[in-house]
Amino acid sequence: MGQDQTKQQIEKGLHLYQSNQTEKALQVWMRVLEKSADPAGRFRVLGCLITAHAEMGRYKDMLKFAVVQIDTARELEDPNYLTEGYLNLARSNEKLCEFQKTISYCKTCLNMQGTTVSPQLNGQVSLSMGNAFLGLSIFQKALECFEKALRYAHNNDDKMLECRVCCSLGNFYAQIKESMKIALQHGDRPLQALCLLCFADIHLSRRDVQTAFPRYDSAMSIMTEIGNRLGQIQVLLGVAKCWMIQKELDKALESIEKAQELAEGLGNKLGLLKLHCLCERIYRTKGQQRELRDHVVKFHECVEEMELYCGMCGESIGEKNNQLQALPCSHFFHLKCLQTNGTRGCPNCRRLSVKPGYV
Repeated sequence: MGQDQTKQQIEKGLHLYQSNQTEKALQVWMRVLEKSADPAGRFRVLGCLITAHAEMGRYKDMLKFAVVQIDTARELEDPNYLTEGYLNLARSNEKLCEFQKTISYCKTCLNMQGTTVSPQLNGQVSLSMGNAFLGLSIFQKALECFEKALRYAHNNDDKMLECRVCCSLGNFYAQIKESMKIALQHGDRPLQALCLLCFADIHLSRRDVQTAFPRYDSAMSIMTEIGNRLGQIQVLLGVAKCWMIQKELDKALESIEKAQELAEGLGNKLGLLKLHCLCERIYRTKGQQRELRDHVVKFHECVEEMELYCGMCGESIGEKNNQLQALPCSHFFHLKCLQTNGTRGCPNCRRLSVKPGYV
């Protein structure tokens, strides 16, 4: 079966599938898979089979086709095909509750170089990773992934992705609620505070600040009671973001000032970096150039102190969505810089006269 005939038969299967003739569609696609000599066509028909089996809840078959698809993607030697293939492997393993494998495949997707994958695909990667972290009860990382997926959905007007993220957030909310119930039964005050903070962050991600505020207040009360100053910084930064959504920039700055006092007392550089980033956004909006420059300088000082910059190109790490590589010595670099320069030693270690790590 040639390229044109493969394309025709795939479209025929899609028409049958959209007409709710699922079994007939599957038969057409399986014939294409058996007879087509076009690797790109085979890759596409495998994608159709993966989607269909996912929607039918046949997750083992979904995984079987995902494995064949990644082998086909390797034959094509195209990073875009590989990224999509690894995403389908991640989704298949997520459905089968193989959460560690899901996270690993999602990270592989994010580290693929030379791709032109759509933001929708990046959103789906973040959603799958969030679901995996949720399955492992790593709530904070799960929420970060869901927030990222939701941003992709909003920025690209992807209603289907937004719906799926909201469903996952609903599941997340239910698990946090159950954790809160256990914490109350056992009188676990630190866990209660963490649950309240997670509740507040969920509402913040949905821009529901009126519901977020009282959760932050309750979390702050317990954090203060038990002396969790790091938690207090997280609460205050969340409150500041709420005020920013409401355009109450002076109130946001008050919260940031309190967070800064705590962060400086603890020597918490990551907290300082986050608050300088928020201040930069606020003063840019207010048009106060002197204060803006001050916080930009302080932000880059934090980046320098934490070594959150690439030792090759000199740009900060984390400011943009770039793939990273950690060397054994613990220094981070942009993966593209390591690949371009072809170095085997760590430039940072060489500059510091320390034994270098190797890739």
